[in-house]
Amino acid sequence: MLKENFNELQIFLVVAKERSFTKAAGKLGVSQSALSHAMKALEERLNIRLLTRTTRSVAPTEAGERIIACLEPRLADLEQELQTLIQLNGIASGNIRLSAGEHAVRTLLWPKLKPFLQQYPEINVELVVDNGFIDIVDGRFDAGVRLGESVDKDMIAVKIGADMRMAVVGAPAYFAAHGIPQTPHELQHHRCINMRLPTAGGLYHWEFEKEGKPLRVRVEGQLIFNLLSERLDAALSGFGIACVPENMVAEAVKSGELVQILAEWCPSFPGYYLYYPSRKQHPPAFALMIDALRYTE
Repeated sequence: MLKENFNELQIFLVVAKERSFTKAAGKLGVSQSALSHAMKALEERLNIRLLTRTTRSVAPTEAGERIIACLEPRLADLEQELQTLIQLNGIASGNIRLSAGEHAVRTLLWPKLKPFLQQYPEINVELVVDNGFIDIVDGRFDAGVRLGESVDKDMIAVKIGADMRMAVVGAPAYFAAHGIPQTPHELQHHRCINMRLPTAGGLYHWEFEKEGKPLRVRVEGQLIFNLLSERLDAALSGFGIACVPENMVAEAVKSGELVQILAEWCPSFPGYYLYYPSRKQHPPAFALMIDALRYTE
């Protein structure tokens, strides 16, 4: 019975995950009609309806959800064991899904992953760039990357980057026309380039600290962006003052394209960490990736 249905059950899992015959067919490399025929044959053989089909979507039935809950962990265990055997044979391989924000990917994660993937060509990585605080378990990610202060306490966290600092910067032409603020409070009288928070949807209040006393300032300006690259370009173009990670503007400050201000109000804070749930099983390749990403002084 199991031998007859095993391939169809694997197909069912893909269809249920993608919630679409079209997307599932593309992922499996088969025709949509072949996929639909396989699902119909499985349901007839089991005499159970596994999928609810509408003109726009596909969703598992209650019976389908029970099969998914039963089958997925067993297939994961099987894949884990197979990957372990392959690892023992001297070939590192496996699939890893990661979620990280734009800045972490650009400045840290991708530069470290490139030599790692060149060293291990059988390891496949899916890197999803998302600035929001998504649930990596619900999203079926193996791990995520966040600033240390944002990692949930029930997660295992591995430091992968140095401590960071924010920089308040603007173009020389802007400061020549509007003056240079001497304190964070004076930013309220300047054009500032705001950032829309990806989670709550509100505007980011710029955070400062001096002599151990924190300060948050709400700023105003002509522009609001949710992406770092646009905020940098707006600052370089003279639209106002931006608050961005210092390592993103170091070269522009050095060349004189941007002027950094209020540096004494911008302390360092914990940098990026790779985090993942302790209860989740990972392929052996995951341990190799952690070693490649781990921060060393």
